[in-house]
Amino acid sequence: MIVPRHYEDLGILHENTLPPRAYYIPASAPADPSPWKREESDRLQLLSGQWFMRYLPSIHDLAEPFWATMAAPAPTEDADGVGLTAPTEAANADASVVTGLRGLTGSVASANTTDRIDPIVPPGFEPVPVPSVWQHLGYDHHQYTNIRYPIPFDPPHVPQDNPCAAYLKDFQYERIPEAPCTYLTFEGVDSCFYVWLNGAYVGYSQVSHATSEFDVTEYIRPGINRLAVLVLKWCDGTYLEDQDKFRTSGIFRDVYLLSRPRSVLFDYVTTTALGCGEDEEAARSDAIVELRGAFRGGVTPTTAALMDHEGKAIATGELELFDPATGGDGYSHRVHLTVEEPHLWSAEDPYLYTLVITTPDEVITDRVGLREVGVSGVVVRVNGSPVTLRGVNRHDSDPFTGPVVDLAHMQRDLRLMKEHNINAVRSSHYPNDPRFYQLCDEYGFYVMSEADNESHGTQTRFLADPSWENQVEHWNEPIADNPAWTEATVDRMKLCVHREKNRPSIISWSAGNECSYGCTLEAALMWVKGFDPTRLTHYESSYYRDSKRRYDYSCIDLYSRMYPGIEEIRDYLDSDPDKPFILVEYCHAMGNGPGDLEDYWEIIRDDDRMCGGFVWEWCDHAVAAGTSDDGRPVFRYGGDHGEDIHDGNFCVDGLVSPDRVPHPGLAELKNVQRPARVVEYDQDEGLLTIHNDLDHTDLSQYARVSWEVRCDGVVVDRGDIDLTDPVPPHTSVMLRCEPRIPHAGKCHLLVTHRLARPEPLLPAGHVLGFDEVPLRNADGRHRRVAELAHRPTTRGSVQVAQEGTRIDVAAAGLCCTIDTRTGLPTALSVNGREVLERPAELNIWRAPTDNDRHVRLEWERAHYHRATARAYAVDVAEEAGRATISADVALVAPTVQPALRGRLIWTLTADGVLGLILRMRRTLGFPSLPRLGLRLFLPESMNRVDYHGLGPFESYADKHRASHHGAFSADVADLHEDYIRPQENGSHADCDEVTVSGGGLVLTAVGQTPFSFNASRYTQEELAARHRNTDLRPSGSTVLCLDAAMAGIGSNSCGPALRSRYRVDGHELGMELHLLLTTPDHIETHDEVTS
Repeated sequence: MIVPRHYEDLGILHENTLPPRAYYIPASAPADPSPWKREESDRLQLLSGQWFMRYLPSIHDLAEPFWATMAAPAPTEDADGVGLTAPTEAANADASVVTGLRGLTGSVASANTTDRIDPIVPPGFEPVPVPSVWQHLGYDHHQYTNIRYPIPFDPPHVPQDNPCAAYLKDFQYERIPEAPCTYLTFEGVDSCFYVWLNGAYVGYSQVSHATSEFDVTEYIRPGINRLAVLVLKWCDGTYLEDQDKFRTSGIFRDVYLLSRPRSVLFDYVTTTALGCGEDEEAARSDAIVELRGAFRGGVTPTTAALMDHEGKAIATGELELFDPATGGDGYSHRVHLTVEEPHLWSAEDPYLYTLVITTPDEVITDRVGLREVGVSGVVVRVNGSPVTLRGVNRHDSDPFTGPVVDLAHMQRDLRLMKEHNINAVRSSHYPNDPRFYQLCDEYGFYVMSEADNESHGTQTRFLADPSWENQVEHWNEPIADNPAWTEATVDRMKLCVHREKNRPSIISWSAGNECSYGCTLEAALMWVKGFDPTRLTHYESSYYRDSKRRYDYSCIDLYSRMYPGIEEIRDYLDSDPDKPFILVEYCHAMGNGPGDLEDYWEIIRDDDRMCGGFVWEWCDHAVAAGTSDDGRPVFRYGGDHGEDIHDGNFCVDGLVSPDRVPHPGLAELKNVQRPARVVEYDQDEGLLTIHNDLDHTDLSQYARVSWEVRCDGVVVDRGDIDLTDPVPPHTSVMLRCEPRIPHAGKCHLLVTHRLARPEPLLPAGHVLGFDEVPLRNADGRHRRVAELAHRPTTRGSVQVAQEGTRIDVAAAGLCCTIDTRTGLPTALSVNGREVLERPAELNIWRAPTDNDRHVRLEWERAHYHRATARAYAVDVAEEAGRATISADVALVAPTVQPALRGRLIWTLTADGVLGLILRMRRTLGFPSLPRLGLRLFLPESMNRVDYHGLGPFESYADKHRASHHGAFSADVADLHEDYIRPQENGSHADCDEVTVSGGGLVLTAVGQTPFSFNASRYTQEELAARHRNTDLRPSGSTVLCLDAAMAGIGSNSCGPALRSRYRVDGHELGMELHLLLTTPDHIETHDEVTS
């Protein structure tokens, strides 16, 4: 090998890198600090753009020193020695060997990116964009793993055949006399890299999601320069980067040069102290901003000015020397800026001051948010007020570029989050692009910033005893509690904290994810708690401790859990805890999910010691692979790339699709987390009580409230409610609401909350959420239900004929054939038009959802997926105007006893209405059911659905807060939720009526008790069998399921089992339906409602 093996040497994490510092972009004059404007700085030269790359499957294939190839020669710098003479032939030869330590002084230059240069590159190099990862450029292969390491577990060693890529970039450089020093900055390289400039070795670094900065002043020269970078796929740091994601490699964030003066303010930290009042109003009286600075190349006079939104200087001062013993942490100078009547920053009001730091030859412009974070009374508080984190976990992930995301991508994510009442982000499980945090400052998000540290795979190494208890006992031994890894772990914590320490949006530092716990994490948390006591500390995996010794938890501020059950949370809160509880991951949003959000938010809203949480996770991770024949995007997940080690579709677990199309789960989350809630409605007094769930904002200034009464889906009254009096945070208000309510019909009061004024990323009038309240009246049944229940006995005849295994009944143009072997219809026609394309089925199976992945094993063990109806005795009774067919039935499957027994009663009346009473009993010992109902196969032309029930989103027992009762219409195709891995979807709960029509046929089902329905082009068997949504093939029928019961969704894909209240585990189950068939060309399903 022609490079040293730094990549598996824990003693060399970085070589010749500058110390970590706060993120900022210097300029020659005050500049706009917006992340959208950074490339306008005259001291930044962006090197991102077109590079040249050569991919090598093994580091051993790198036989020639590609970095020794030179760009066009440039003249010797004749100024003051800052430039570098063009390397001699001997120097070029020396450059082929990585030798020597370089100094840690320096700074940089500026200009524009220089893709105009037409470089001469060695054979095998191809043009590629940077930032990028080589897997998305067609090299190597994609691989997704969740827990397991994709390489042999042999830390710190990695495979001998370590894939790598050699990069070359030629650029033009012009020295700035006032800023003659040059820094070379890489914002993200996976996993480690070596750097050369003009043939000379610059340094080495790792930690993929951290910034690495090199002083290249002595290597750079005026004119054309050649930058060479060698990136390796694996390094010892790979064992600390075992995050749940696709494994990608390359230079995936921006690369740029910074031009800096010789003497420079190299690093600074801002902290805010608010007034000493005990409440937020008192805290607003004054604030002190402390700015501490560290210099390189000598101290230089430095002034700081704090400006408000109007550009008015409200505080200025000069940095002065102070005693480091008072808490210098490497900072030597400081200034205190006092702000009278400060405008405080919060996620609800993200007011930012502008900080201008001026030195003789450089200006740094930054933003400052005045806020204070702490814990008091076991409650997390921001600016003295209890705060609730309505958060999500977010990876950098794009289906076309992988972890390469630009500002527009970040803004799109944040806009969608704002639109759905999300106010917090956990940067799982690594630091994001520094500009992401700036956007969070500006738009108003709380951030838990997490170090690039996860060694989850140490849990799954081979143990003679594979039990979970034994895994926990030994999980921490290889890394988390191994002192050999302490320096690397603390290094990752420092790199995370130092870069973003001035971002007001960050309220918590997380030491990493799923590493277990030990001395390495204790050291990292002790450092961060000592360096930055102004923020909260977090590390969830401290929960997993062995019995070998006692561990130190004193530097952890939050009690954190992933996917606990509700009972576990209550047990903790009842134990007189000393730390606030945070759900750092909960409600796993995989596929059709999550289904238990409201349950968690009941307990979050009920107890201030619950500071909220972060849903796992924001987006599905997948790789775009073109489009299907019908134009849908094709997304690939684990196992689709020829890899042996993978975790399938476990990466497809987000609230939005890979291309950011919201799933129904995101709409569910939005309404569960709405900022205002109706907590009571006294219908007799006409008083509506609304609670303000905001933490810092008066609801009367934030929201507008309107209401409407819907009766059987028709709006019969509406109005607005004026919030004339203040409604402070966490308080309630009683408001007059006296709508007109019809005396009959299923009526609901729908209260909608809209944004009163423009907010960051949101326009005025944006819908914040809604509440639905059932209303009492004389007859609360849907009018169609009442009509069928009380219709007069129809005079006329019902024809009955029996032959062999069939019973034929007919009346008023409707004909039905019941099979005596099943007790179910095999034919159903109206006016000679057949409706059933295959016999009706008694149905207890559904295509398992991702959240059914565990209970599915029990369902299949009970053979629910093979269950069919079997009749024992079928009786026919005839009386005036009706015929009744009663069947004793069971659901049977090969090798097992009947799972259910019961009775089906079919009644056809002379007016052509077919009734069904279904009563079933679940056999003792059998698991809960996926569902129970009737499945009908209708002609494909019957593709229009009108229904009254919960809509417009899919709805289940525990997943229906995004929906309200109403009359809805849709095409069958539009009722399908196109999850990447096919599964049960599109059910609609609490329905009174559903009509399926088309092709001159109309079938209406009306429930005497509410029911669920699902109408789809796909069978449940097709959904269960297919690997991907674009593999689905329509059945050729409209498949209509009418369900007496449907299991809830839950979040058991990575969470607790479905709560018992949402299971179909009752001993007795049933429903009553009326089926009506007609053949008009048009059907009017929604009549006007009268009082």
